[in-house]
Amino acid sequence: MSARASAWRGHLQELRCELVRLLREPMYVLPTLLFPALFYVMFGLLIGGRDGGDAARYLLVTYGVFGTLGAALFGVAVTVSIDRERGFMALRRALPAPPTGWLTARLAIAMLFSLLISLQLAALAMLAGGVSMAPGAWVMLWAVNLLGAVPFCAIGLLIGCVTSANAAPAVVNVLFLPMAFLSGLWLPLEMLPGPLAELAPAWPAYHLAQIGLRVVGLEAGQPLWLHVAALLLVGGACAVLAQRGLRRAG
Repeated sequence: MSARASAWRGHLQELRCELVRLLREPMYVLPTLLFPALFYVMFGLLIGGRDGGDAARYLLVTYGVFGTLGAALFGVAVTVSIDRERGFMALRRALPAPPTGWLTARLAIAMLFSLLISLQLAALAMLAGGVSMAPGAWVMLWAVNLLGAVPFCAIGLLIGCVTSANAAPAVVNVLFLPMAFLSGLWLPLEMLPGPLAELAPAWPAYHLAQIGLRVVGLEAGQPLWLHVAALLLVGGACAVLAQRGLRRAG
């Protein structure tokens, strides 16, 4: 077996093991997959209506980002903190496996869950929300959520590198819930008090939502490159800091 084939096999084994590990954790799988769809039904269809208008498309995008946010942060931060605390990070360095296999596996799983959430919301939006878009727009929206999981995985990686296994879920919630609310993911920013709405650009979830809104035809005031740059900056900075933390983990 060639070295490249062996590396691919190692990555696939890591992916399979991590997927089985998460599927055995219903406290991750069920909330991650069901909460975005449930919230969209409760608030998106009620507030946004079922006429497929701007409000319906807005909430389709923002609840997709909400699902991506949860899948990435909880899927990476909690598992990394557990592995680091139990000494698995040091053990992995001695194993004959790709050194980044565990990281790519977590990233791939977060992206997979993000895609599943996006498909659920798309089905609800089309069947119950009256949302109709060109096939290319649907695909681009799914791609935005899929790729948008990457910077939030970097944030989750940093949290997992600096917090204990017991503290990681609480730290993620402290970041996750305010970010979702203040980024306009639950309700349109116009419905928030002025000072709170002005804080939205400080959150990376806001920038991912703005990219998605452009895809569905809801233009934002800022240029597209600004939102992309903000996500790259946050994701890159968190990845660099997390790498330093992993080195100290042994």
